[in-house]
Amino acid sequence: MGTVENPVASAAADVQLVQEVTDGFRLVIDALKLNGIDTIFGLPGIPITDLTRKAQAAGMRVISFRHEQNAGYAASIAGFMTQKPGICLTVSAPGFLNGLTALANATTNCFPMILVSGSSEREIVDLQQGDYEEMDQLAIAKPLAKAAFRVLHAEDIGVGVARAIRAAVSGRPGGVYLDLPAKLFPQTLDAEAGKKSLIRVVDPAPRQIPAPDAVQRALELLKSAKRPLIVLGKGAAYAQADADIRALIERTGMPYLPMSMAKGLLPDTHPQCASAARSFVLPEADVVMLIGARLNWLLSHGKGKTWGGKAPKDWGGQKFIQIDISPQEADSNVRIDAPVVGDIGSCVSRLLAGIGSNWAKPPAEWLSAVAERKSKNIAKMAETLAKNPMPMNFHSALAVVRDIVKANPEAYLVNEGANALDFTRSIVDMYQPRKRLDVGTWGVMGVGMGFSVAAAVVSGQPVIAIEGDSAFGFSGMEVETICRYNLPVCVVILNNNGVYRGDEVNPTGGRDPAPLVFVKDARYEKLMEAFGGVGVHATTPAELRKAMEEAIRSRKPTLINAVIDETAGTESGRITSLNPSAKKK
Repeated sequence: MGTVENPVASAAADVQLVQEVTDGFRLVIDALKLNGIDTIFGLPGIPITDLTRKAQAAGMRVISFRHEQNAGYAASIAGFMTQKPGICLTVSAPGFLNGLTALANATTNCFPMILVSGSSEREIVDLQQGDYEEMDQLAIAKPLAKAAFRVLHAEDIGVGVARAIRAAVSGRPGGVYLDLPAKLFPQTLDAEAGKKSLIRVVDPAPRQIPAPDAVQRALELLKSAKRPLIVLGKGAAYAQADADIRALIERTGMPYLPMSMAKGLLPDTHPQCASAARSFVLPEADVVMLIGARLNWLLSHGKGKTWGGKAPKDWGGQKFIQIDISPQEADSNVRIDAPVVGDIGSCVSRLLAGIGSNWAKPPAEWLSAVAERKSKNIAKMAETLAKNPMPMNFHSALAVVRDIVKANPEAYLVNEGANALDFTRSIVDMYQPRKRLDVGTWGVMGVGMGFSVAAAVVSGQPVIAIEGDSAFGFSGMEVETICRYNLPVCVVILNNNGVYRGDEVNPTGGRDPAPLVFVKDARYEKLMEAFGGVGVHATTPAELRKAMEEAIRSRKPTLINAVIDETAGTESGRITSLNPSAKKK
């Protein structure tokens, strides 16, 4: 007779066998969790569908979008908010390509992000044999990312994830691509060996201490200044050295100018804030200290009339101190007289130590001139905001938003558009750091809903998204995502029926509308209602105020269609000078 198998012992052996083996799916999830990453933004599909299921089952939060580009934007701004790389997960080829804009935008804006994409097998891709969604994704991603890696074997997953994390956050942060071929996920190996293969990244963004002579050079230049100015960039906001940056500004007594995403590092109502006198302080300053700000197009490259030059290529003659973690940033447009290379927190703390408690304030003549120009411009803006035209315009609608943000300083403000961006930036004050999230260096449209989802998911705080009707169209379907996850997001669309404005006509008299004109009187709020959210049609400031207050109070997904004058707005907003056709007009 044969041996009778004990079914209980056999089942126990099977359980033991299962416990002793792990696979690529599990190792990817465990590697992320080991490094404190608990959220994935993405869109499921072949070959990463099961990865999303297993990640959620393992306790990770998986936020599934309607388009990969928006998931990528969400991951990138999550990285900015947390200093940990945001994870965007996509399928191969078209899904990967959809995520590339967000990856490139993260690299350009120095947001730490990792785009993780499934892909076809190397042996098929390299011979171009026509696999499902075949593409050499690594080669395509490399020029657009800070770094790019591919993992072929399950035992290397820990190394791949660790390298991606370190690359994303060390030095100047940026976007990283991680390629995971479909064949990687079902690979198995011994569970203990798998556990040992994982890496918890130690000190992924080590402090970089500035050279003492560089700090001293900067201090000597500051001492010589008669009309000093500090410019804060989004790098200063990302650094989370808020207390030291505030101490540096207040101890020196210098006027400061926050760039868009640095608004709120100190309240915009701070007496030293020179935002309302921007066009005065930039050309008049003699020494400018840049903290986490680059002299790119957003600061007119440090040249031209903005800086007191007589022609576009003229340098105004200012002396510059630049605090940046990348030495290559210095001298990128004009001479930097005192580069201070290191992480912003370390640089600012060293400057504070050198300043001490007996630092001489800037000359009274300079401070009085800045204060006078500020006062005049603030009064002029207040006069404009007090008007109540019918229909609403950008100013009267944003006067309401200004009040709502002041009453709810903990709320995040997401902002995109052309005129919607420019007017909001100059009208709506911010009071807390990293609360203003906008289009950044590229001015890319479509970030709105992805940023809003991420801000709500990461912080749990209310989010107010101020959108141009054109900008909203890039990511509008994500209102379903907002409703699906029941996020406290209030979207306000400043609707003037078109790109820039809605009154353009077809010059031929034909039946097609002008290229920049949308459907007249579109009811955007119905889109939010379709998915169970709250939709409001607002035509007056009072209606807009009531709807926004209710949205903040209820924390329900809300979309307010704020109808404004279709003749409001200018082509290209405040960057008309970059529009070749506009130059000819």
